Amino acid sequence: MTPIRQAQGTTGPVFGAVDIGASGGRVMAGRVVDGRVELELVHRFGNQLDHRGDRLFWDFERIHRDVIDGLTRLAARHDHVVSLGIDTWAVDYGLLDADGALIGDPFAYRDDRTAAVIDDVHGKIDFAELYGIAGLQFLPFNTLYQLAAEQRGDRWARARTMLMLPDLLAYRLTGQRHAEATNASTTGLFDATTRDWSPVIIERLGLDGSLLPKVIPSGTVIGPLLPDVAARTGLPRTTVVTAVGSHDTASAVAGTPLRSPAAAYISSGTWSLVGVELEAPILTAESRLANFTNEGGVDGKVRYLRNAGGLWLLSECVREWERDGEPVDLGRLLGEAAEVSGPVALIDVDAEEFIAPDDMPRRIAAACERTGQPVPRTRAEFARTICESLATAYASIVRQAGELSGRSVETVHITGGGSQNALLCRLTEEACGLPVIAGPVEATAIGNVLVQARSHGALPGTLADLRRAIPR
Repeated sequence: MTPIRQAQGTTGPVFGAVDIGASGGRVMAGRVVDGRVELELVHRFGNQLDHRGDRLFWDFERIHRDVIDGLTRLAARHDHVVSLGIDTWAVDYGLLDADGALIGDPFAYRDDRTAAVIDDVHGKIDFAELYGIAGLQFLPFNTLYQLAAEQRGDRWARARTMLMLPDLLAYRLTGQRHAEATNASTTGLFDATTRDWSPVIIERLGLDGSLLPKVIPSGTVIGPLLPDVAARTGLPRTTVVTAVGSHDTASAVAGTPLRSPAAAYISSGTWSLVGVELEAPILTAESRLANFTNEGGVDGKVRYLRNAGGLWLLSECVREWERDGEPVDLGRLLGEAAEVSGPVALIDVDAEEFIAPDDMPRRIAAACERTGQPVPRTRAEFARTICESLATAYASIVRQAGELSGRSVETVHITGGGSQNALLCRLTEEACGLPVIAGPVEATAIGNVLVQARSHGALPGTLADLRRAIPR
């Protein structure tokens, strides 16, 4: 566990980490004490898909209010907040009009509107050519497909700027528009080699390049808080927003104690991001056919990985079961799942049928029945099927990542919520045949704070140096 220490009233610099995932967010206070990062949870809030008819959105104004509430609590606890860093999930964005106002709430990536435009996009730029530039695995919700769907909607004519969600929050705090590189790299509009927007992709898709703001690297100081934000939160007027690895996985990997190139990582949360850290992208046909992605990391690293299904499967089952009115004790459920004996069905955790919310137990059961496997009957059996299936997927991806990158993987790090799931960690170790190192749970917030701390002189050096400050 990350050390938690009450630091109210301390005189050392405090770094606020705003870390938001698809199912919840938090604001944390980070400090560097004796060369190690220490975290304090300041505010936690929920996040969920907003169903409006047959469309899925994010309630951005609610997210923004929760962030402001968290920053207000941060200011009440600490007098010396020098910087804030923001990370969120990838691919989703907001559109601004000519006056800089948000044109409606952002669509959520689990919305199925992109299904109608994928063939059209690939008709303009073949996927093999697209992969050779952007290096991204095919995912139907990648930003370029979302924008193609957006072009068919009534908001497009008013759009003048696209901001990824962490950049949109930073804009609300500072008034500055930018595109932090790690999140920009997930859009499908980004050149994995030049590490900037791709003029080829933009032209082929018929986009106006002015829609996309300037790309900046993590560690860039964006600017001070707007006066009204400082007044509303109570934060010092001198507090700045610093670009961190704004894709939460970029921060999570930065906050993972990778000690050698032989280490693989699994950022296990709503989604699972499984891969290795490289110096340069791999854009070969073999990599494309294996559906691996080359996303940007802190300090220009490449997160060579595959995006796989995650604990969303389990959380959706739990949500469905709790609709019956009986709370689910997750620890007890996983303990019972560990005791399940006999054949365990395996599902394809990457299947598109598991992307949408609702009816997850029914869909898992249907997949098992369709493939001729034992259908889970109890909640423990469902949980065991999910954990076994995730571990099997993890092992396959780790093996492929090693083969495609020429790395001999020797250890596997699991961070995020999945690192607290002892059953998942054990099954992953067995499936991989490699030692699994669990934690830190708060790798994302740690990586967020590490980048801020270096930008403001509290930590020195390279990414390897920063990782020495990760709590043990």
